[in-house]
Amino acid sequence: MPVKYERFAAIDMGSNTFRLLIASPGQNPPWHTLHYEHRIVRLGEGLHHTGYLSEQGIHRALEALDAFAARLRAHEVPLHHVRAVATAAVREAVNGPAFVERVLERTGLTIDIIEGEAEAELSLAGAAAVLDARIREDFLLFDIGGGSTEFIRARGRHCMDAISCKLGVVRLVEAHLRSDPPSACDYSAMIEAANLHLDDVLSAWHGTGAPRHLVGTAGTVTTLAATAMNLHPYDARRINNYRMEWDTFEHLRDRLLRLSHAERQRIPTIEPGRSDLIIAGCAIVEAVMRRWAYPEMIVVDAGLLEGAWLSISGYHAET
Repeated sequence: MPVKYERFAAIDMGSNTFRLLIASPGQNPPWHTLHYEHRIVRLGEGLHHTGYLSEQGIHRALEALDAFAARLRAHEVPLHHVRAVATAAVREAVNGPAFVERVLERTGLTIDIIEGEAEAELSLAGAAAVLDARIREDFLLFDIGGGSTEFIRARGRHCMDAISCKLGVVRLVEAHLRSDPPSACDYSAMIEAANLHLDDVLSAWHGTGAPRHLVGTAGTVTTLAATAMNLHPYDARRINNYRMEWDTFEHLRDRLLRLSHAERQRIPTIEPGRSDLIIAGCAIVEAVMRRWAYPEMIVVDAGLLEGAWLSISGYHAET
């Protein structure tokens, strides 16, 4: 039986970026976008050092959620048709639960603080909905966030296993980016930090090995793809299933490492707030591709946000 009310919404409250999707059920992909927006909030800024969400980060987050709540009202989306999920920053911060209460009191939005495994499964659901069927047969999906990265081995839409690591671009930048342009020492430190987490991923696999294809999602890899393609304005349809070969990545990495923060800010495909984080993103991508000798990375725009939308809309995909 079709649902009576055909509008649903999802909010992804990442450690760096907040995103809103308002959509009705569709086909290929299974959502028809009515409204999308995102804001770089950096809620997790400083968390690595203090263990708390900063008042500045909370202020930026509340402003973004005020705007999202207004947009939901404008599109007449009832609150019980909204799923808002918070990830690494909120689940790790001592004052994360208090922040969630403030959001509820101020906006009426109920925030679901999800664990890493649930985050991975939602990311898989969103990515698989737009991924080419042949790639979907056997792939490793990695979702780089501000505070964590999820690694999911999957076949079809079935999650074989999922691992969440405290490896995020905000964490890496705060811990290791000291020079401008980035020094070889800074970048090597990021690679080394990423590899320590990949050791844990590999141990968790118990020697069973990496899947055939590597798939990346979330803002870091989509920004890299858009920059490689010189895709401005951004077009998610062209990003989905884009193949970034190692040579293309290596050339882009070297170009970005040569530039100062201000010079990277002037690249139209790198939005404000990402020009430092993109360096940490390159380090994670490089570490992953080298560790398992992947010759290319397939990029998809859809991930956690779309997975959250699918979960609230009641959509069930065929495996």
